[in-house]
Amino acid sequence: MVRNKPYVRDMKTNWIRRAWMSIRCNNKAICVTTAVVAVVGTVAVLSGCSSPAPAPAGLQVVATTTQVTDFTTEIVGTAGTVTGIVSANQSAHSFDPPAKVLQDLSRADALVISGVGIEPWLQDAIDASGFDGTLIDASTGINVVDGDPHIWTSVANAEKMVDTIASGLSKVDPSQASTFEQNAAAYDKKLAALKDWAQKDIDQIPAAQRLLITNHDALAYFVTEFGITFVGSIIPSFDDNAEPSAAEIDALVAKIKESGATAVFSESTISPKLAETIAAEAGVKVYSGEDVLYADTLGPAGSDGATYIQATIHNVRVLVSAWGGTNIPLPAELTP
Repeated sequence: MVRNKPYVRDMKTNWIRRAWMSIRCNNKAICVTTAVVAVVGTVAVLSGCSSPAPAPAGLQVVATTTQVTDFTTEIVGTAGTVTGIVSANQSAHSFDPPAKVLQDLSRADALVISGVGIEPWLQDAIDASGFDGTLIDASTGINVVDGDPHIWTSVANAEKMVDTIASGLSKVDPSQASTFEQNAAAYDKKLAALKDWAQKDIDQIPAAQRLLITNHDALAYFVTEFGITFVGSIIPSFDDNAEPSAAEIDALVAKIKESGATAVFSESTISPKLAETIAAEAGVKVYSGEDVLYADTLGPAGSDGATYIQATIHNVRVLVSAWGGTNIPLPAELTP
């Protein structure tokens, strides 16, 4: 049985409110004397005096996950400012929003979320910040399977999310509607080229050899879209903060041996140690480090997973190479 780590809602909510009170101060200068704040066993000491930074001019949009932040940035372009909440290589499942997030939310005209419950901390942050802008749920209209929140791993779903975000922002700022629509259309063309390239690259591998074992259940939409067989995951849960039991690990090792899979793929938000142990027991290779898959999050600037398109290209290249194929060239739409 999967054992989820405890989520202490009341403690987190109280911390968020205390943190926000320390920076809000009715827009006056902020003077925070030494304070000790306990957050689920973590103690932070804050001190010093500062003035709140002035709000940027123009449309202000806050986005939650790295994926919807990337989509929103492409759509907004120079017509506003987009601020992401979750950072690169950071899981949205167990995220603890810092005080700055509350300040950003308090100034935002719109908040773009990925939805389907992947941001369990969000409502507390909205309540504490006093956000009164427009909430745009990018999951609207998506066929959600078994409550799986990792909808963006399907490129077709990503296209729908982009269109939903563009439509929502056009209602928030009608004067920029044509800009949002044009930017979204241009980005959709790139996503269509990405899906076509990925399918062709994967299709060169016989279906029986397209076997995937990952850290947790984050790529179901991806494997369905591209005809990949999902053998199993180390953490059989949508939440990468869960923990597998010994029986579940033993069962996965047996499935790997029975399936004929040759590799276990680690993910960027999870330590590869357990994947390495399981791969060793099953007698297969583990892909981690530079070959890690981007699932729950995108990577930092300069990495192979810095954007949604780059992350998807990276994942497909790693998988196809691991399955014994040679990656086909990228189309012109996806080359710098």
